[in-house]
Amino acid sequence: MKANIVTLPGDYIGPEIIAQAVRVLEAVAAKYGHEFAFDERKLGGASIDAFGVPLTDETLACCNAADAVLMGSVGGPKWDGVEAARRPEKGLLALRKGMGVFANLRPCTIHPQLAGACPLRADIVSQPIDIVIVRELTGDIYFGKRWRAEDRMAATDEMAYSAAEVERLARIGFEMAKKRRGKLCSVDKANVLECSRLWRETVARVSRDYPEVEVTNMYVDNAAMQLILRPSQFDVMITGNLFGDILSDESAAIAGSLGMMPSASLGVGTRGLYEPIHGSAPDIAGQDIANPLGTILSGALLLRYSLGLEEEAKAVERAVEQVLDEGYRTADIWHEGLEKVGCTRMGELVAQRI
Repeated sequence: MKANIVTLPGDYIGPEIIAQAVRVLEAVAAKYGHEFAFDERKLGGASIDAFGVPLTDETLACCNAADAVLMGSVGGPKWDGVEAARRPEKGLLALRKGMGVFANLRPCTIHPQLAGACPLRADIVSQPIDIVIVRELTGDIYFGKRWRAEDRMAATDEMAYSAAEVERLARIGFEMAKKRRGKLCSVDKANVLECSRLWRETVARVSRDYPEVEVTNMYVDNAAMQLILRPSQFDVMITGNLFGDILSDESAAIAGSLGMMPSASLGVGTRGLYEPIHGSAPDIAGQDIANPLGTILSGALLLRYSLGLEEEAKAVERAVEQVLDEGYRTADIWHEGLEKVGCTRMGELVAQRI
């Protein structure tokens, strides 16, 4: 297979972790006989420094012409003084909108080797935890109308969804549940919000097309509690932008380290945007100590969802497991008795196991 992959290293530790993900994807290409062409572009603060804006039209066009996009992390204190309309994060929002990706997939799996890093009780972690949170990306309060009083003493943010936006997100969740354990939990706040009542009604309508999937509805406050008390009950969770932002970060804490968590943002078709869920970590940038595994595992999702290479995706995931089995750890997941390695060495080790 030939594939064109745009890389957007971003800011601070972004270039370090992207370099290791590319190294692993190159190892996959060499082993399985593929040709992956990597086209590096700027996003976020790096783009502001180079071009004055967090995302250029040329970069967006290249992303839309590619088979997939692999991104690092954007933003940081260097750009705190930039006006709101040009902040690095605006580049990410514009990229998602411009690529038409609307479903953010965040897997939460506790690697057995990292069970000790999970803050939950051992009896809870002893049950298999394998969750995918599917978060809607283009609607909700982040994109609604905003108002601020002239005296700055009052403000409003509008939460808004259409049935069509909910339906397309729900169908991705149902299709995923079909291929997994056949369970879908829809998370809302339908006892309070009209927007959530529309969400629940739409999910119920879509569910009629998926009789093989068991559907439950849960209020977001209860869902947050249940993720702590009994996370093993969940398979696929679907929810809106705001609730998904919060719940997926909670699930990352359960897994033991933000550095381990991949994500995929999908739309219509196979082109997707892949990135780790952590930030740009300016405090450790340039020290070769960042954990690249979340980015490497995001590369596995890229292979699976955009390129349709399931065997290759599993090979990456197995390689990560093998390296963890052998006792190698970056600083964020290290403890006494294990071998501490840096970002570059961790990437080398995974690539070698491929």
